[in-house]
Amino acid sequence: MPDGSQLLVRGAVFIVLGELCFASMGVGIRLVSTELDNTMIVFARNLLGLLLLLPWLAHRGVGTLATAVPGLHLLRAGAGVAAMYCFFYAIAAMPLAEAMLLKLTAPIFMPLIAVLWLHERVTPTLALALGIGFAGVAVILDPGVTGSGISVSPVALIGLMGGVLAALAKVTVRRLSRTEPPTRIVFYFALIAAAISAVPLTWSWQTPSWPAAAGLVAIAVAATLGQLALTRGLSLAPASRMGVFGYSAVVFGAAYGWLLWDEPLTLTTITGTLLIAAAGLLATRARTRSRRRPLPTPTRAVPPGQR
Repeated sequence: MPDGSQLLVRGAVFIVLGELCFASMGVGIRLVSTELDNTMIVFARNLLGLLLLLPWLAHRGVGTLATAVPGLHLLRAGAGVAAMYCFFYAIAAMPLAEAMLLKLTAPIFMPLIAVLWLHERVTPTLALALGIGFAGVAVILDPGVTGSGISVSPVALIGLMGGVLAALAKVTVRRLSRTEPPTRIVFYFALIAAAISAVPLTWSWQTPSWPAAAGLVAIAVAATLGQLALTRGLSLAPASRMGVFGYSAVVFGAAYGWLLWDEPLTLTTITGTLLIAAAGLLATRARTRSRRRPLPTPTRAVPPGQR
């Protein structure tokens, strides 16, 4: 059986591979967005993602679909789909590295939502993490001063809103996990997300060309592989030890942006990445320590379908 250090290395490899898949998904979104509207891309990602996840769900067994908390499933799916709209729009309209970084701001907002909703305690470490995180967000938003006041890029604000919505979705998953098995959470998210994202197509349907259709399939495959890789990585080692590797998405995004679109890696992006990564790690470890104080309880495996 592998020792602790080997598990950490294997977990880190899976996390990095997962983030490479998500950065590759971003490339696909950027390319396909030149032909298709954001609503088409989000719908295709959800529908194809559902089809790709069906074998996993069949293997694990969904069991009974009866749930006592349908409203929470609807909230989780609604927040997750809204986050996708925000992220996909940001990926198509701003430097890829910065878009990937704004996607990773969710750990900063999760404690705030958990405090207000789940009544979790704010520790000094967590308060420090929030301060550092919001400083990193301010660096990335890079607000300018004009004659009418402070101005911020609307695209960056949309990307940041995606981080807030993703945080809400993840906190909802935490709440759902008290009573719902992982496969049921994944099933309802995939089903409801596909249904929600189908609604805008009643007025915005576009028939994709064959290259665009292939791109949509590639986006869904990359996203699903990324989900499975992250799930595997987090099952091998604690999230508090693996969190830093999640920020490799920014590195991959910067590399893709430079190679494909000649996007420079700016000092602003580097500084914001370091601050937000430090805040995310502090916040994760603060939550981990707070959970160790009570008597230990069994934890559920993190299911795919969280992005």
